[in-house]
Amino acid sequence: MKRVLLILSVVLSGCVAGWQEELRTGDLIFVAQAEGRDAGESSMDGAIAAATGDIIHVALVEVDGGGSVWVIDATSRRGVARRSLETFLRDFTYDDGTSPVYTVKRMDDPGLADGWIERAKSFLGQPYDQYFLPDNGAMYCSELVRESFLDEDGDYLFGESPMNFRNADGEFPAYWTELFARLGTDVPQGVPGTNPQEMSASPLLHTVSVSLP
Repeated sequence: MKRVLLILSVVLSGCVAGWQEELRTGDLIFVAQAEGRDAGESSMDGAIAAATGDIIHVALVEVDGGGSVWVIDATSRRGVARRSLETFLRDFTYDDGTSPVYTVKRMDDPGLADGWIERAKSFLGQPYDQYFLPDNGAMYCSELVRESFLDEDGDYLFGESPMNFRNADGEFPAYWTELFARLGTDVPQGVPGTNPQEMSASPLLHTVSVSLP
């Protein structure tokens, strides 16, 4: 009986230990608004959520040879940048000290992950793409991921679809109207592009159980 209990304990311990995974190079961190939090449509986060869903950002993970975790992403504050995981999480912490909801997803076949990260690094220093247009020397978050994740033939792994900036009532949130008025251009409604919400639902990805600090 003791032997059976010992074996069962080892099996259960293995299951528990395997339940929490470590971040790996090529993982994607999706950031969603905390449940019940309404940033308002006059803010960027609120405008994104109103148009496409609660997932408002996506970032790439790099784990270096020493085990340090880095994040590469495109934000309005930093442009395309590489920063520590700790800095990334701090940047997304709300003023009241609470955090958004983080979901880590991994490609079903991550064999080209090192290449995806190296390609992402080639865009470091580019400004944030406020215009949300392709091939203009600037990047928004999901555009960076799409441009970085190529297959062995150099083809995109993530597709595009017509971009939507309208809320559920069919109106443009105040943030978008004010932004594009300031930029002196029309809202790029319908222009081919990507967004974090749609990207998170890609059949190429699966969710991994990672607890971020």
